[in-house]
Amino acid sequence: MTDMTPPDTPDKGEPAVLVCPQVLTKRRDFIAASHGRRQGTPGIHLQGRPRDDGSDLMRVGYTCSKKVGNAVARNRAKRRLREIARMILPVHGRPGWDYVLVGRAQTTGALPFLQLQSDLIRALAKVHQ
Repeated sequence: MTDMTPPDTPDKGEPAVLVCPQVLTKRRDFIAASHGRRQGTPGIHLQGRPRDDGSDLMRVGYTCSKKVGNAVARNRAKRRLREIARMILPVHGRPGWDYVLVGRAQTTGALPFLQLQSDLIRALAKVHQ
């Protein structure tokens, strides 16, 4: 019988690991972010605030109201929001901040993915000013 273990390969550097921010789950954190800075774009609405707890942890929350559509449409919009946050926030977000991404009716689920990414980058730049 042949050995089914993969051959040893030399390490070619560190693997690409994307750091995912911690997810907001408590209502009080969402409300605190809603009282912070806001920026709207065609695809998303961003709410952000710096926390004063001394932690460098970045946190993010996602929400879509029933205006976005039925449960299927809301879940699709939230999946897209989670993916753009996973890609953009480690690069353009700031440590110690809370962000809430709010889905927009009829657009978050329908816009091209690249436009959603550029919307989030633009919104982050405005919120950080």
